[in-house]
Amino acid sequence: MAEQVILSFKEVSFEYKENKPLLDEADFSVRQGSKITLMGQNGAGKSTIFALIKGEIKPKSGKVSITNNATIGTASQTMAREFWDLTVEEYFGSAFEIVPVNIKSQIAKAMEAVNSDVPTDRKIGDLSGGQQARLLLAFALIQKPDILLLDEPTNNLDQAGIDHLIQFLIMYDKTVIVISHDADFLNLFTEGVIYLNAFTKKVEMYVGNYYDVVEEISARIEREERKNAQLEKIIRDRKEKVNFFANKGGKMRKLAKKMREETEEMEEEKVDVRREDKTIRPFTIPAQNISGNIVEIGSVKVIHNHQPETKKVNKILYKRTHLLVSGPNGVGKSTLLRALVSPEHKGAKIMADVRVGYYSQDFSNLDFNQTVFESLKSAMDLENDEQLMRSVAASFLITGDLMGHKVSDLSEGQKGLLSFARLVLLQPGLLILDEPTNHINFRHIPLIAEAINNFEGAVIMVSHMPDFVAKIKFDDYLDLGQLK
Repeated sequence: MAEQVILSFKEVSFEYKENKPLLDEADFSVRQGSKITLMGQNGAGKSTIFALIKGEIKPKSGKVSITNNATIGTASQTMAREFWDLTVEEYFGSAFEIVPVNIKSQIAKAMEAVNSDVPTDRKIGDLSGGQQARLLLAFALIQKPDILLLDEPTNNLDQAGIDHLIQFLIMYDKTVIVISHDADFLNLFTEGVIYLNAFTKKVEMYVGNYYDVVEEISARIEREERKNAQLEKIIRDRKEKVNFFANKGGKMRKLAKKMREETEEMEEEKVDVRREDKTIRPFTIPAQNISGNIVEIGSVKVIHNHQPETKKVNKILYKRTHLLVSGPNGVGKSTLLRALVSPEHKGAKIMADVRVGYYSQDFSNLDFNQTVFESLKSAMDLENDEQLMRSVAASFLITGDLMGHKVSDLSEGQKGLLSFARLVLLQPGLLILDEPTNHINFRHIPLIAEAINNFEGAVIMVSHMPDFVAKIKFDDYLDLGQLK
């Protein structure tokens, strides 16, 4: 017997601003126990769909139905800063209106499910991005939800963490809806795709694994474009004949009128071909004109068995030197990068007057209260070239209508593209990149890799995405897990 529908959208429309719809009569249903991918361009409304499911926002029209009051748990993209001062135990306790007496055993089970052994007395803000990512999933699981919503769950996870998550999701018998830009991850467990078209504002439902659906969408676009090309040829021919006959008078003019009407009908038949996810334009990050030892790293702090230890190293970076920092989740990679961008940068010496461009995995270097315009302007070095700023922004799909928005209003993917636009405007001498593919559409990744390879300054990078790392030409490596 087929599983019952646990979630459905019936002609759901939604808009954040009047006359600027995000969803137009969305219709789809999800069956109990299914594993579904929510797919669409950055800013298409994926997070809005999650918010509608959770009841955090209400549709302008239509109905969102949850069968039998099914419970919902969400693993967010990033850890909210309001939790950073809590211990792990206090964080899990916040999932309940009344903290259960067996909270410790429930925490232990949830942590085991996500393969985490972080002590429960550790502060959330002291954990690595990968450790926080596992906690976000465990936080959702401890609520035992009927519908599990996962928003970019592989961000910050090392390969062991991703493998464990895939195994968990395959075995999980509840309903799961996932937003992710990690195509390989999605293909291993997805049974269907809900596709959000950012341009028509419509939602389409596909059955099959992720790669099959992507291929089906591409084939449909090709068919639609071919049909339109055929119609366009006929329409051009008809219009030429209409113009010719219209000048002849009498019966010819009547024929011209009839042909004009038929041509208008053909134009209406043209398919509104979806514009597939736009890709950013190829770009370069201009480098500051400097020479010599850009940065010298003499010691690093590593975490072994949850205890910090200082280890001596000897790393010197010059122009065009690319250093990859690696190691398992929790070993101290992001801690090292944050230390380098801090005013003290203990254990390292950065050449005076070097501009440091920092891509933070949680966007903590962005001022969320600034407008997008203010954020871009603040990255420019004493220049006030608004035309250049807008041109760079547009190349990262940051259009004029976004300029007045607060940074906090952007999707995580848009914050990532804003961060790259700021790096271009900054013209740094040193790039420090902490998981620069987090939240980024996979179509953009080859262009980002090319820009990093061509950067004339020094680069220090952390990334858990093997395919992306393989595209970068590294000159040196620092594996914190091997420092004993």
